[in-house]
Amino acid sequence: MAAASEYKTKVTLPSDREILITREFDAPRDVVFKAMIDPALISRWWGPRGHTTRVDKMEVRPGGAWRYISGTSAADETAFRGEYREIKTPERIVQTFEWEPMAGHISVDTATLIERDGRTLLTVRSLFASKEDRDGMVQSGMEKGLAETHDRFAELLAELRAETRSGAR
Repeated sequence: MAAASEYKTKVTLPSDREILITREFDAPRDVVFKAMIDPALISRWWGPRGHTTRVDKMEVRPGGAWRYISGTSAADETAFRGEYREIKTPERIVQTFEWEPMAGHISVDTATLIERDGRTLLTVRSLFASKEDRDGMVQSGMEKGLAETHDRFAELLAELRAETRSGAR
């Protein structure tokens, strides 16, 4: 089994309005999907190291809203929100993404999960309204925070796999 550090988050810019994110996780697709839509698990992995995240709202269905509040302390909390547009268990999630301090700059994120040999390739294509919105996201430092978030996600998935193997629920 490969260490989580062997899998790296890759961020590319396939067009003027898109960010493409890929990361392979050492877990079956159904486990990865569950960790992405279970409000009880979100706080265990969402956000960079040192941040805590709480789920304010999470209605996992087309038209349902989500909102997470994250920060290193109550004084620096910030919120992210969106709406689910499509849920196709366990292969695809389409949702909007908006950082509340920059309201109106909304991306549409399409997450696709493909399983190969018990591992899952997560691909997220973020489409922005303009090149300026896309560039603003890139310049925000999102790549570093995303890499840390994905590392935390890989750590949680390892825990979930171990629980599944031991029969614990």
